[in-house]
Amino acid sequence: MSQRSSDHEPETSARPAPANAIGEERILDAAYELLLAIGMRRMTMADIARHAEVSRATLYRRWPNVQAVVAALMTREWTTALMSAFQPDAADGRSRLVEGVVEVVAKTRVHPLMRKIIELDPEFLTPYLLERRGSSTVAHLALVEEGIKAGQADGSIRTGDPMWLARQIILVSLASAVSGPVMAAKDEYPMLDEQLREMLTRYLAP
Repeated sequence: MSQRSSDHEPETSARPAPANAIGEERILDAAYELLLAIGMRRMTMADIARHAEVSRATLYRRWPNVQAVVAALMTREWTTALMSAFQPDAADGRSRLVEGVVEVVAKTRVHPLMRKIIELDPEFLTPYLLERRGSSTVAHLALVEEGIKAGQADGSIRTGDPMWLARQIILVSLASAVSGPVMAAKDEYPMLDEQLREMLTRYLAP
């Protein structure tokens, strides 16, 4: 009587991966490339789906429109910037916070995504500047507030409500990041950063 071989390998399935197995990063990477190439106004959900090689149904299950995709993309980019900027090896809490904020502002000012949006689709930023906080701003506020508390704990930052100190820092930093290119040429950006560094250091000093 014949027997099956014990080392028989099962056939691999040719079925496509389920929609929830398709990485969000892949879609956001596609949106990033398209935004830099053609701008947000000309970009459609069909374009994003085609460039990411996913179905439009998969895309719409995650985001309702192009603006929502771009908002998620911006959150990803600035979360990455935040995580790399605030390093634990500073001399004290104030130095760590100030250097982290200045680094994020400097990166934001020249970030290709930010520059392309300002150049072609500035109205996308209007609600986040004048009407409501985006998720990136909420994350920035929380991180700066925690940094202020740490500096107050080690004596390097003055007393005061961390929430309001954080809000003022974000307001000043946002202006430097978004409007800096109006006030200075690109080769003068280091001076903008130095002025911001001095302003924040004096503002937070005990």
